Amino acid sequence: MNVNATPLELAIALIQIPSITPHDAGCQGLIGQFLQQLGFTLHPLRFGHVDNLYARLGARGKNFCFAGHTDVVTPGDVGRWQSPPFAADVQDGVLIGRGTNDMKGGVAAMLASAARFLQQHPDFATHNSLSFLITGDEEGAAVDGTVKVLEWLRQRQERLDYCLVGEPTCMQQLGDGLKNGRRGSLNAELIFHGKQGHVAYPHLADNPIHRAAPLLDQLARHRFDAGNDHFPPTSLQMTQLQAGDGSDNVIPGTVRVGFNFRFGTASTPAQLEAQVRAILDQAEPPLPYTLTTRLSGHPFLTAGGELLQALIQSITQVLDITPNPNTAGGTSDARFISLDCPQTVEFGLFSPTIHQVNERVAVAELERLTQVYTQLLLTLFPVP
Repeated sequence: MNVNATPLELAIALIQIPSITPHDAGCQGLIGQFLQQLGFTLHPLRFGHVDNLYARLGARGKNFCFAGHTDVVTPGDVGRWQSPPFAADVQDGVLIGRGTNDMKGGVAAMLASAARFLQQHPDFATHNSLSFLITGDEEGAAVDGTVKVLEWLRQRQERLDYCLVGEPTCMQQLGDGLKNGRRGSLNAELIFHGKQGHVAYPHLADNPIHRAAPLLDQLARHRFDAGNDHFPPTSLQMTQLQAGDGSDNVIPGTVRVGFNFRFGTASTPAQLEAQVRAILDQAEPPLPYTLTTRLSGHPFLTAGGELLQALIQSITQVLDITPNPNTAGGTSDARFISLDCPQTVEFGLFSPTIHQVNERVAVAELERLTQVYTQLLLTLFPVP
């Protein structure tokens, strides 16, 4: 791919590669070839079954990193798509295909902006550094992707000073929102232990469904915290409920419940778990239970700093709109990167069709996003 390729050409080339998690299928090779022409040193990193790529230009000064992923979710029933999900068709100024929003369109804009910036600033690498951290595991378990690359960087004592994660962040139009933080995610599995028995003889059993129901209602209605200036109150959502083996005449012995917390900086995982246990321990008579939790990511917040200010300035200058920094939505690999790079923010495309049939993006938006990214680099690293 030529270094003068447009963001549309780059996006089409990436989308046409069916890189469904965790199979990269050549996406990172294409990215590497493009960056190598710009002078980047490539570090292909395979952990487990996941391909990752870290590429860097320059070896001194501030290191600005573009972070993203090449893996996409399955397209589902391809018959429901108006064109094949990996054909990357352009119809009426709109690019259609799996990954257009999440996030091959963003990756294409990053690549194009790096090329444009370096054309305007050919001496950049003598004083500072530009890098790319690309994973193939963001949509999956996120175990052998960005987390492992960050460990590798620590071992090399290599630092990220600024990181722009190109996930889709805008809600109504390009430029209306950016993520300067994300909520943490805590998963839990709760098993209530009763006593199995015949439905005709309930006095010989202990029905955990009946006894768990009021406790689950309390958990669902409980206010775990009030949130703060940057994060809404903690949300608990139950995701799974299972009891019995399908028999009509058997009182089950256990009830299994899965639930998830999305939480900000007002609570810690330990505090959330303690509140759950306090509610469960109120059962009278006591209802035995087993509770296990798994932390998917801590919340992070970039409340200020050069990167956030430069991004807001660049969005306003290029798009003539003032973005709203917020922490809404799900999680991303920024939750890992922010632990090593305090100046981490997310900004990307308008995102109404991510993970949907006929995922799409306006071609003009790819160009405008590229212009914002280019201006961001020029704002942080002005041409002498």
